[in-house]
Amino acid sequence: MPSVNLQRRLFWAAEVVLLVGAVGAAAWLSRAAEWHPLSLVGLLLALTLVGTWFSIDTRAGQVSASFVGLVLVMSLLGPAPAVAFGIADTALASSRRRLRPAYWLGNLTTFAVSLFVGGFMLRALAGDVHDPRNHHFTQGVIFALIVLAVFLIVTGLNFVLVALDVRIAESRSLRTQFQELFLPVLPGQLATGALATILVVAYTNLGLPMLFGAIVVLLIFQHLTVALLRSEDRADQLEARSIQLASLQFGVLATLMDALALRDRRSARHAVAVARYAKALAIEIDCSEAEQEVVHTAALLHDIGKFTWSDRVLHPEVLTDEDLAVIRRHPQDGATLVGKLDGYGPVADAILYHHERVDGGGYPAGLIGNEIPLASRIVAICSTFDTMTAPDSYRAQMTPEEAMAELRGVAGRQLDAELVESFITMLEREGPEAFIRGEDSNLERELAFEQRVLKMAQPSRG
Repeated sequence: MPSVNLQRRLFWAAEVVLLVGAVGAAAWLSRAAEWHPLSLVGLLLALTLVGTWFSIDTRAGQVSASFVGLVLVMSLLGPAPAVAFGIADTALASSRRRLRPAYWLGNLTTFAVSLFVGGFMLRALAGDVHDPRNHHFTQGVIFALIVLAVFLIVTGLNFVLVALDVRIAESRSLRTQFQELFLPVLPGQLATGALATILVVAYTNLGLPMLFGAIVVLLIFQHLTVALLRSEDRADQLEARSIQLASLQFGVLATLMDALALRDRRSARHAVAVARYAKALAIEIDCSEAEQEVVHTAALLHDIGKFTWSDRVLHPEVLTDEDLAVIRRHPQDGATLVGKLDGYGPVADAILYHHERVDGGGYPAGLIGNEIPLASRIVAICSTFDTMTAPDSYRAQMTPEEAMAELRGVAGRQLDAELVESFITMLEREGPEAFIRGEDSNLERELAFEQRVLKMAQPSRG
């Protein structure tokens, strides 16, 4: 630890030397002409300081209009104003963010050194942009390329100084910082450089009024960008919370289904079989995609109310009147569980009424014919067929042909006659084995947990 502390102190001392050296060199090279015209100096000072208030921290770095102002100062005024404005902007930003002294020193050094280097290079390569003898050069493409190239050099130097500071303070490797800190913000930095170059050339060609108008547009655009970024950040947070809540809600139901399957091995296979038959029948009768999803989900969860049953009821030897009352209540129990999920009201209704009969003799509400939701009528047919044909059913297994005959026998009394005929037509065409196979009865895959969670998390549209 002593060696680490010593290393940090030496680095801080080096930063102090660099900061003092940059400020001293800028003052020594300063000329009165750099601070004229006063209207330009005032405009760029206002942009630099006001731009700080238009900044926002994002995952990819800080977005700020003040940096554009500093590039303009560096290009249009010179190294001394660039260092002075950079120190003022950095001090203001650091105080707003309440940084520790070590970070203050690092930021001041980084901006002072990089802006001095940039301003000095531009003066050496392009001369004074306000010198009438230099106007032809500063209005051309070569000057613009020089400004952009110097900006890139300053950006690279800025990163190196920051990376060294982070390397000493947090022991993060330069390679890691390059990948995680520099590369993500590089596109934004290039856009900033291009924008600053355009503004510099606009001033040298068209004068201060054009630059003033462009800066006003820049600040308006920056304000809108900040608002958009904040809105997107809040949207990301809201989406993450929505997904977390949806995952919790549907995860409870999925866990209940898994637990029911452990207590009764027939439940998982039956749920998958009914879901696939029901989805196919919904497609057969030209239901919309939304209706197909309701039918499929209701079929998967139609027996979830059985989770409330005791083992004596779930695996009965003799059923009492009290047990029969519990059995008849499972549609309500299942609908109550599923109805707590946002957007799953139609699914809950389908579960609630899947034991209704079209002649009004079913339960729990004694609905008649089309009073029963379409999804409930579909689930009733598919559940009845699978119960009759399944090898693990509580009743004697029938062949598909026998079961189809049985369906026709109760059509119009227990089951919807038109739907029964559509179901039988589909089975005769495709074959029952096309929809369910014993080795493919995977409840978790049929539940499609992640896809359902993402769909639940989406905002509902009226």
